[in-house]
Amino acid sequence: MKFNKIVAFVAGLALMTSCEYQKYNHIEQKDVNSGNDYVYGVSPDSLPRQLANKYEPKPELDTRVNAIREKLYSGISNAVVKQ
Repeated sequence: MKFNKIVAFVAGLALMTSCEYQKYNHIEQKDVNSGNDYVYGVSPDSLPRQLANKYEPKPELDTRVNAIREKLYSGISNAVVKQ
């Protein structure tokens, strides 16, 4: 019975200390890109300019992309090997 009380006390103590776990585990840093239109756009509602990059489509990569998509989103678990 005494062992159970000790285990319950330690578990309760661990639960209480975990509430404050990440409170001081961060640092406030200055945003080096603050005001940068390329990163954040001209207003909070606009898209950043770095998203305006357009790339040429490469048809030879379509089969690889589709294979990756099928593997990720087909719903088959990793345990089942598809032949």
